[in-house]
Formats: sequence, C-alpha cells, structure tokens
Amino acid sequence: MNLREQIVEHLIETLKQMEYPQPVLVTREPFDVEKLAITQYPALMVNFQTETREQLTMGNSGLKNSTMEIQIRGFVRGKELDTKRNELITGIEQALEKDRARELRDIGVRDTEVVGIEVIERLQPLAEISVTVEVTYLYRRTNP
Repeated sequence: MNLREQIVEHLIETLKQMEYPQPVLVTREPFDVEKLAITQYPALMVNFQTETREQLTMGNSGLKNSTMEIQIRGFVRGKELDTKRNELITGIEQALEKDRARELRDIGVRDTEVVGIEVIERLQPLAEISVTVEVTYLYRRTNP
C-alpha cells in the first residue's frame, strides 16, 4: 500500500474511534445521505482531494515534501442541528489532534491540520459540514 493510501486509511480509522460524538458510519464510498437510516448518524465521508509537491533535493531519488488535502463531509440529523454540527467539528478536530503524525512518522508523515470548515446548507432535519484537512509528508521519488 502506498503512503498516500496509508494516510487516508489511518485517518478513517482515527475517525471511527472518535468518542463524542461517535460517528456510526465512516466511509470513503459515496452514499445518499437522505437514504440513511436515523441510526446511521452521525455519518462521515472521507475523500482525497488534491496534493501539492515541492522538490527538496536534486537527483533521481530526490526528497520531496507533499501536502495532501482531504475532505471530511459530516452529516447529522435531528433537532438542535447547529449544536450537533459544532459538536461533530470539535470531535473531528480533537480526534486528529491526538496524533498529528498519524502514527506514520517513521514513514514520513510530519503534520495533520484542520485548515478549513464549511457549513453546507441543507433542509432540516439534516445538517452537513465540510472539514478540510491537510497532511504534510516527506517521501523519496523512486524510479520506475
């Protein structure tokens, strides 16, 4: 498994272990939020978005710095939606802050940081947030 895939998988496992509010569904697979059962909330969908790279050393196997952008879409349902959204955002931030190197420091992960939060307007009783996370890591370019 490549490093990018390891980072996303570790992030998903971290989110599955959130204590409060504990998400019921955490997946990379798209789903129709309106077809989820009430018991499947809160729900999180995690997707790799973009990556930027910077060459740090010269040569065929040069060291590179990479920053991945990952989007976490969170969904809550019920009453007091603003409170539930805020609790979900705080839970995600706290879960990711526990280990900013994603337990992957030995293979190059340097930092994980929430860099953006957006509230997506939905009709009640649903609410949605989008949390943008940046993961910075180092890797060596390998020749094919």
